[in-house]
Amino acid sequence: MDIRPAGTAPELLRHYQSIFAKCFPQATHLDAAYLEWLYVRNPAGPVIGLDAWDGDRLAAHYACIPVAAIVGGQACRVMLSLNTATDPDYQGQGLFTKLAEGTYAAGDEQGMAAVYGVANANSTPGFLRKLGFTLVGPLDAKVGVGALLPERASSALDDVQFRRDWDRASLQWRCANPHRGYRLARSSAGGTLAHAPTGKPLLSAFAALPEALEGLEYGSSGLGMRLHLGMVPRSMGALKGAWFELPARLRSSPLNLIFRTLDGRTQVPATDAVLFSVLDFDAF
Repeated sequence: MDIRPAGTAPELLRHYQSIFAKCFPQATHLDAAYLEWLYVRNPAGPVIGLDAWDGDRLAAHYACIPVAAIVGGQACRVMLSLNTATDPDYQGQGLFTKLAEGTYAAGDEQGMAAVYGVANANSTPGFLRKLGFTLVGPLDAKVGVGALLPERASSALDDVQFRRDWDRASLQWRCANPHRGYRLARSSAGGTLAHAPTGKPLLSAFAALPEALEGLEYGSSGLGMRLHLGMVPRSMGALKGAWFELPARLRSSPLNLIFRTLDGRTQVPATDAVLFSVLDFDAF
């Protein structure tokens, strides 16, 4: 088996599309346009990952993307663990673990402080047991109306141990997802709201940033119910308004935030000190 770095050439993106279609036929959004947006146009940098090749056949693929974050009060670069696929003919050979460990080593060499991801109930134990991740905690999944962050959220940012560090370029890129585009609005507290359709009638996925960013196009926040999928630090208080736990029948699986240090210095954030939303991974 030949292990090579993941790449951004159009031919490679077509190979990735093919293996995703074979492994996840329901995930029709994993096409070349989406992968070009995710792997190539990310302003934080191109994809970091590894591929396993058996001759000219792609046997397995694992990919992370670099992102900017604030961890323990320090601005740093981290990786978001995203796409993995192993051709059914090559499963059971330990390829995912090999590619993942190699990817994390490559990220460490490129100055990445840590890697984080969102794992479902089935995949979480493997990340913890085989790849050295720590479970930060389950994501809240709530539906309702009201504010996602209190008015004093920006004054409590010093107490947050982990959050994405969004700027104008990265937020514009995030909103340009070819299949799950976000729209922006100003929150009542003066920050930024981002929302995207979930595919359910009158239900949109919402995220809130404590601050407004200059140079962005803001519109209406729309009508209907809001889906909150993420974590709010205890220092910022509870969600304001009328919120209810998303029924289990409407969830594909409970989702967990997982974290692994790469540089030996960065600390795993505490469960109650994380500001995290659907913007910070690839749910919608």
